[in-house]
Amino acid sequence: MTKKGAPKKAASAVKSNQAKLPELPELARLGVNIDHLATLRQLRGTPYPDLVQAVRVVEDAGGDQITVHLREDRRHIQDDDVRAIRKKIRVPLNLEMAATPEMTRFAVQVKPDWICIVPEKRNEVTTEGGLDLKKGASRVAAVIRAAKKAKIRVSLFVEPSEQAMLQSAALEADAVELHTGRYCLAAQGSLGKKSKALERAEFMRIERAARLGRSLGLHVHAGHGFDLENVRPVAAIVDPATGRPLIAEFNIGHFLVCRAALVGMEQAVREMVAAIRAP
Repeated sequence: MTKKGAPKKAASAVKSNQAKLPELPELARLGVNIDHLATLRQLRGTPYPDLVQAVRVVEDAGGDQITVHLREDRRHIQDDDVRAIRKKIRVPLNLEMAATPEMTRFAVQVKPDWICIVPEKRNEVTTEGGLDLKKGASRVAAVIRAAKKAKIRVSLFVEPSEQAMLQSAALEADAVELHTGRYCLAAQGSLGKKSKALERAEFMRIERAARLGRSLGLHVHAGHGFDLENVRPVAAIVDPATGRPLIAEFNIGHFLVCRAALVGMEQAVREMVAAIRAP
């Protein structure tokens, strides 16, 4: 495509998305990321914890979705984990993955309900930010095409910005997952003396992006860094037209696994379900 034709295609895609606003759920959904249960297993190469058993506990506790991130370096979730979970799962499966041909082939083969395209760096501890949709547009577009051909819905893990919402709509993604890491760190007081001011500023960014994403026809999800307290203000953002939660889905992992070490996975999931549905 020429540069001259790109804006026209983007405007057309945005207009198409606006014509079909996604229906908002009555209650926000909780996607439980079980990566760090696999991390515990990989530390010693043991057969436990059993991830399929963990999936069953999450389902029974009211979790609405299972999220797993199959990283290129396979540091926690393994290919066979995803296949085994796909066979046994009763709720939707959300596969987080990099925009690479290898991951795309795997996703098309396994057919999760959703894929969430995320940026990856080999030396990062966890995902540090949203996708660069300007530099990586062609790679992301190729994954979206392949996924949609396989009838897999696609979410893009992005920063809560106007540019990211417009780019995501232009790429014809089904959803965006807003990267909430900076807001969550600020809410936890981890960004020094400016934490309070940054918390408010980041919250406003999230709210503005969610409203714009919704207006562009995107499903809006959120994830990264949530705990039982900082998730509540974000979960309380509602669509003024319907009174329903504007952010339809929260994907949360690290906190839930840490909390489970103290109270058990079932209780940890039940607590988080309550936090996002009655903030």
